[in-house]
Amino acid sequence: MEPLRAPQDPQVNTTLSGVDTKPQPPTSGAPMEGLNPSPAASTPDQEMPPTTGLLPGETVVREGKAAILFPSANEVFYNPVQEFNRDLTCAVVTEFAREQMARRGVKVVVPGEKERVVVNLADEKKEETEMQTGEEGGEEPVVTASVGECCKNGLRVLEGLAASGLRSVRFALEVPGLRSVTANDFSAKAAALIARNAQHNGVTHLLQASQRDASMLMYEMRGKKDRYDVIDLDPYGSPAPFLDAAVQAVGEGGLLCVTCTDMAVMAGNSGETCYSKYGSVSIKAKYCHEMALRIILHSLDQRAGVYQRYIHPLLCVSVDFYIRVYVRVHTGQAMVKNSASIKYSAATGPPVGAECEHCGHRHQLGGPIWGEALHDVSFVQKVLSAVSGNPSRFGTARRIEGMLSMVTEELEDVPLYYTVDNLSSTVHCSTPPLLQFRSALLHAGHRVSLSHACKNALKTDAPPRVLWDVMRYLTVCGGYVVSCRKSPIPGVDMTVCGGYVVSCRKSPIQGVDLTVCGGYVVSSGCRSDGMWWLCCILRV
Repeated sequence: MEPLRAPQDPQVNTTLSGVDTKPQPPTSGAPMEGLNPSPAASTPDQEMPPTTGLLPGETVVREGKAAILFPSANEVFYNPVQEFNRDLTCAVVTEFAREQMARRGVKVVVPGEKERVVVNLADEKKEETEMQTGEEGGEEPVVTASVGECCKNGLRVLEGLAASGLRSVRFALEVPGLRSVTANDFSAKAAALIARNAQHNGVTHLLQASQRDASMLMYEMRGKKDRYDVIDLDPYGSPAPFLDAAVQAVGEGGLLCVTCTDMAVMAGNSGETCYSKYGSVSIKAKYCHEMALRIILHSLDQRAGVYQRYIHPLLCVSVDFYIRVYVRVHTGQAMVKNSASIKYSAATGPPVGAECEHCGHRHQLGGPIWGEALHDVSFVQKVLSAVSGNPSRFGTARRIEGMLSMVTEELEDVPLYYTVDNLSSTVHCSTPPLLQFRSALLHAGHRVSLSHACKNALKTDAPPRVLWDVMRYLTVCGGYVVSCRKSPIPGVDMTVCGGYVVSCRKSPIQGVDLTVCGGYVVSSGCRSDGMWWLCCILRV
């Protein structure tokens, strides 16, 4: 995304950059404006050919099915790294539309999509049951919705900070089952470019440009009959100023998509600033990326709770330099009360000292954070199935497939993660192979998985004592030696092993099994090619 510029005229004009506009029929009172090239333009139900000419200095950038006009002098209008973000969003919104439209008796049609592939064989019966439920009466829905068509009972989408409108144009061209797409931006130049891009791609019957303050627009649309089905926020920096309006303007069970690019704040470099924006103190640690996801979820849930609403995360990912969350927003007083008693109750565990008994470091206090699952695995598997079955739909389909595969393999009930290099750094020894370390925990009867947020991360339900026991065993008996003869931890007994000094606060345990577990690297029944997927999703 790009920084927003203040408009020269705060009012929404019917003429943008010398191009005449013709208002489209309003949808639930939403302030939307569309473009028509001439008074004899086609009706909203017909697609207009992309006949918009290029202005001096403009270039055309193609992404997905969209061809977007960009001024050459302002390259910040387009960020090619965010193509993965936009592809993933189109995939998630398409699956969300499929579920919502099925309840309304409409079947969505995606070009190139074949018969759905079952990712998890254990869910095959569940998939068949859901399909049968959506086909009550023994007949398939007669009404179908295709991409680029205006669906009467379709979803209403708002992109609050649209910039050039690329994401909104892609919604109109690639996501079926939509009634309208509002692309809003506070900048007059951005709003004019959105209108021209809508005309250039022939989607003025679906896409309307809006020049409004995003928060004010969402506040005005918070009535139950005016709310949007999907709201997408991708700001330049923190989304904190827009969250309160967003949780009110999204409909019951609607989809809220939020991007955070202020990772320096959320990753622990400024805990005070993080608290002022999101109500949580961030910690500078190896698990900072997953903690950032849990901080933004906590902030969303806290703001939604003010209006007796709560969130249900569908997919939350840490990618490149940002994090992205997809949540559904529901209304329910009972669930809001449970949120306070389950996720944010005072600690009831045993008391701890000022320092960790295992590594000797001082404890750090952070949070509060979201403590429940980050993903809805069943929904993620449906998105993965759709992307795998139609790989030519997205330019980053291979990376999406890798990311979602890793997400489905993560332990749902284990917050945060360890990194083997950090554990090794504490005892000043060589880093053991990740596969061998995971196998040791599996043989000890604990569950282990990778994490999409870090290439050498371990999510496990093993207590810290077990992890440090494995590290001590590897240090003394596994052939891994320390790099210095000084005590890495003050007050820790030092043991000489083969001429090298190792740190052992406690005696090394015996009987740790380092044998690779039958080719599998996790205990949740996942594939053994998880590391290959991880290498795939970490590519820039």
